[in-house]
Amino acid sequence: MTSAMRILSYGVAADAVDDYIRIGESTVIQSLQQFCYSVIEIFGVEYLRSSTPTDIARLLAIGEIWGFPGMLGSLDCMHWEWKNCPKAWQGQYVGHQKKPTIILEAVASYDLWIWHAFFGMPGSHNDLNVLDRSPLFSDLAQGKAPSVHYTVNGHSYDMGYYLADGIYPQWATLVQTISSPQGAKRQHFAMMQESARKDVERAFGVLQSRFAIIGGAVRFWDPKMLANIMKTCIILHNMIVEDEREEHLDFDYEISSTNTPVQLSSTPTNDFESFLSRHLGIRDKNAYHALRNDLIEHMWHLRGEN
Repeated sequence: MTSAMRILSYGVAADAVDDYIRIGESTVIQSLQQFCYSVIEIFGVEYLRSSTPTDIARLLAIGEIWGFPGMLGSLDCMHWEWKNCPKAWQGQYVGHQKKPTIILEAVASYDLWIWHAFFGMPGSHNDLNVLDRSPLFSDLAQGKAPSVHYTVNGHSYDMGYYLADGIYPQWATLVQTISSPQGAKRQHFAMMQESARKDVERAFGVLQSRFAIIGGAVRFWDPKMLANIMKTCIILHNMIVEDEREEHLDFDYEISSTNTPVQLSSTPTNDFESFLSRHLGIRDKNAYHALRNDLIEHMWHLRGEN
């Protein structure tokens, strides 16, 4: 365990631990593999979970205080350099950074808790390609996600949203900033959105500073081992966040859950039609513009009151 923690925390090579622990390189790698597997097996259910109704209630309350009703966090991607990427694979893993990398897509909240982690896409992809493969909105499209209801500028909405940068598409579940905003209202909204969206950037920075193995180039060969290392670091990071979190608000809400089993059928049914309806609702551009316009007016109204 000591050798595994030193590798994760300091990013040292496996054979460099021999000076302190007095065990061989192969034993260190085996210990690291077993440590990561055990952490994921025991604590993954709790610290890699999706948002529960209680979690969503807390996130919505904080979003309301910040001026973003319905906000569930910030979405972005991070590249992790893969030093020992096989030569035969480097064509798909080399992207704009000119080095082999693996991409982590994550959603982080105000307290830096990582609610969603999708890891393993080659570094030649961009954030938009990763989103197309990501299971981020799968539960929402299938009707298994907890319900979210909020009101902005007098209009009611039933899907939460994430703050994202300009590369992401104009979906009803994503809110971007405004490039070259014209007018005081839009400038104020752009400033507030870009400020709140930095939560996920801060989460990436804290994750890399706590676990130097993520901040530098990883030296292992097996992609599955890299995925286990990333999951382990995220679990330990969320443990620290939970331990240091300050519960300064009393969250007492009742949110009804819509976790109903999905029935598969080879013929078109009402369930399949509702899936298509939810899928199209997520990608609705008109709903995206309506939500962002309501947020612009809402935040300008809050600024006037303050």
